[in-house]
Amino acid sequence: MKILVPLAEGFEEIETMSIVDVLRRAGHDVTLAGIPGSIITGSRGVKVLADKMLKDINENEFDVLVLPGGYPGYVNLGKSQRISEIIRNFNEKEKTIAAICAAPSVLAKTGVLDNKKATIYLGMEKEIPWPRGDRVVVDGNIITGQGPGAAIEFALKIVEVLDGKEKAEKLKRELVC
Repeated sequence: MKILVPLAEGFEEIETMSIVDVLRRAGHDVTLAGIPGSIITGSRGVKVLADKMLKDINENEFDVLVLPGGYPGYVNLGKSQRISEIIRNFNEKEKTIAAICAAPSVLAKTGVLDNKKATIYLGMEKEIPWPRGDRVVVDGNIITGQGPGAAIEFALKIVEVLDGKEKAEKLKRELVC
């Protein structure tokens, strides 16, 4: 499957790299799309060269959207009208949308969490309508995770949803989780 991971300035490095690594190990085609440019700096100063810039992306070519958190990354994602459009389009088509850390708040702003259970970074529960305390929550086409410490578990849940429990368990063993 083709997976889109938008990166805004201030993204969370652990979440982004863990998610991309696990999804690529599972055999998925993952594209990092930079906002606004192609070199994006994470919340801890790590610079990443995105595969493409978001403005050059045709979201219809992708099956899954994954939003990493991080501060101010999630704020910058939330400021992007393009990201909001992509979220709404994916949700209308019932495509898989995943968000971790504070990024579920970006989903909430678009209304896609209105009738969904979700999790978010601890202390931000008021930012989403139906918060749960679990590390990872799946409700329909939406997958949410709590934060950096849950990044591999979150990524493995995406693999499970896309490819089945057996493949996720195999990857889990290979990663020694």
